[in-house]
Amino acid sequence: METVQEDVEECSWREVVLPRLIPVVQEPALELDRETGERRRGRDLLVAVDFGPNSKHAFDWTLIHLARIADTVHLVHAVSSVHNDLVYDKSQELMDNLAVEAFKVSLVHTKARIVAGDPGKVICREAERLKPAAVILGTRGRGLVQSVLQGSVSEYCFHNCKAAPVIIVPGKEAGEQSVL
Repeated sequence: METVQEDVEECSWREVVLPRLIPVVQEPALELDRETGERRRGRDLLVAVDFGPNSKHAFDWTLIHLARIADTVHLVHAVSSVHNDLVYDKSQELMDNLAVEAFKVSLVHTKARIVAGDPGKVICREAERLKPAAVILGTRGRGLVQSVLQGSVSEYCFHNCKAAPVIIVPGKEAGEQSVL
């Protein structure tokens, strides 16, 4: 039996330099695990972000319900091209604002990356690279038929991510309002 080598798709990406408004603090002390009493380091949480309200809702939900002080929140934004300066600048502005908010709300460390490619594939590839505790995604809350016919990034990630996907569905009463 012969092993078949899959085509590994190369992607282009750019790290985002986050604002220096956040004070430089020492690495947080490791928390004690309740069961073993051993020290543990913070978790890595991957949050897929874009300019939509559902993505912002998922980010806010992560800060309130999932993130702890020792955690690192990795922000990933998929774009068509990282070489387009206008797209990169707007994306970097979004990442800057989210990083500042993450520090103000939950005192978590934030890293950001803008990656070119199909959003579902980009998120799954980043999840495989980072091996986070969870991949948090927002969704529009469309029905099953619409998701199947039109396709959905959260649906793709649910079936293809190797990390645990957490899909945040917006509440009907929330509308475009966020949790904060």
